[in-house]
Amino acid sequence: MKVLIDTNVILDVLCKRNGFYEDAVKIMRYCEINKITGVISALTILNIVYIMRKELDAQKTREVIEKLQLIFVVADLKSEDIKRALAMNFLDFEDALQSASALRVKADYIITRNIKDFTSSRVPAIKPKELLDRI
Repeated sequence: MKVLIDTNVILDVLCKRNGFYEDAVKIMRYCEINKITGVISALTILNIVYIMRKELDAQKTREVIEKLQLIFVVADLKSEDIKRALAMNFLDFEDALQSASALRVKADYIITRNIKDFTSSRVPAIKPKELLDRI
């Protein structure tokens, strides 16, 4: 099974967010042992660097990115993703880019806590708990 993991799920682990950390870290571990193929968009790396810039120094940020690259396949952001995302009926362009990336890499699911943001996605979006129930 191949899944595209939305930025918020990765941040749930990095920030140890109460109520979300447990399921997100289980998914990350399944990706690490190749029980599932976890894909993150290059956009996710950029978002993490931007969001965590006040929490992590440059060295720690590099370490986080290196670890993420060991656990996940990083899907490049391509111009075709941008074109496809522009044509999608999404309120949030970033979510459209995630959906376009998921479609291109042939992900079975998008893993996110924000299901409502992906109602127009051709790749079904499910919550982390739903993925764990399916494994």
